[in-house]
Amino acid sequence: MPDYASWRRRIFALIIDWAAATLVTIGIIGPGSYANDPNSRWVVLGVFALEVTVLTALAGGSFGQLLAKVRVLTTDGRPLPLLVALARTLLICVVIPPLIFRSGTGRGLHDLWTNSAAYERP
Repeated sequence: MPDYASWRRRIFALIIDWAAATLVTIGIIGPGSYANDPNSRWVVLGVFALEVTVLTALAGGSFGQLLAKVRVLTTDGRPLPLLVALARTLLICVVIPPLIFRSGTGRGLHDLWTNSAAYERP
């Protein structure tokens, strides 16, 4: 198995994913609505969740993770099924599970509860 992804790569990937979700949201609802409607932040969260879930299941990582060379797999090395990727993403959206992690591996509760891990890609 490859090494677990570093925090630097994980945070970089999260920043890229959030920026991409924000840009897509602005493209969908327009800059005026995004700037003036406080509920537009929920649209960003929805776009983020959709992007992360689908790409994790199909490509082994979100847009940001693929750029950061991070791959999300089950602990036995298989791709995550769509429902497992959805559960993992929803736990990330709650924010607290990723902040409670196992030292050494960096696997947060979202990974522990879904039997997954973020690995560095060569």
